[in-house]
Order: sequence, then structure tokens, then C-alpha cells
Amino acid sequence: METVNAVGRRKAAIARVIVKEGNGTITINKRPLEVYFPSSILQFIVKQPLATLDVIEKYDIKVNLDGGGYKGQAEALRLAIARALVKINADDKAVLRANGFMTRDPRAVERKKPGQPKARKRFQFSKR
Repeated sequence: METVNAVGRRKAAIARVIVKEGNGTITINKRPLEVYFPSSILQFIVKQPLATLDVIEKYDIKVNLDGGGYKGQAEALRLAIARALVKINADDKAVLRANGFMTRDPRAVERKKPGQPKARKRFQFSKR
């Protein structure tokens, strides 16, 4: 098997992954998964597509993560891994889609409007 590339995005986070056969190591920005995401919940989010297909120990994953916060980065990485697994084996797409790992979450920060303090907040109205 050759290497497979994929990209995942969430909010302002972008994850670029390179997946190849190996023994299950995940390296993010030249650091192990456990160091980059100390929280076990975020580690679980990242490994969800691999666990669903039961291939955690089968692939080595190198990741370039950029932008956003840690939650957005973890979810961007989850999408990127799911997309890479589909490139490897297209039959897995139905299972991953059923679990919601193939859908790009479109929610992002709303822009600030001019003449207002924030996106939706207004300055206090005074009648007189």
C-alpha cells in the first residue's frame, strides 16, 4: 500500500494527514498523540474512525495540524483520518457516514458587523 493524503477542516482548524501501513503510531506536528492531546476525550475523538473500522494498530498516521483550538483541531483530524480511510477502502464509507465521521461540520464563527460591538450584540437602545 502506498501513502494516502487527506485534509479535514473544522472551524478555523486544518488537519493534513498522511496514512501508511504500520503499527498504529499517530504523530501530530512531530509529537506523539498523547503529548499533543493530553485529554483522553480528545484522543478518543481522534481515534473514533479507526476504532469503528477496527484498524487502530494497522496504520501509521503523520499529521500537520494548524489553526483553531484543541477541540476544533481534534474534530478536523477525525474528518481527515476518515477521508483517508475511505481513499484506502471505499467500502468503509457507508459505515463511517452512518457514524457521522464523513460530514464536514459547517458551523463557524459569525463575522462582526460594523457599528455593533459583536456579531449579534447591539449597543443599548436609548429612546431619549
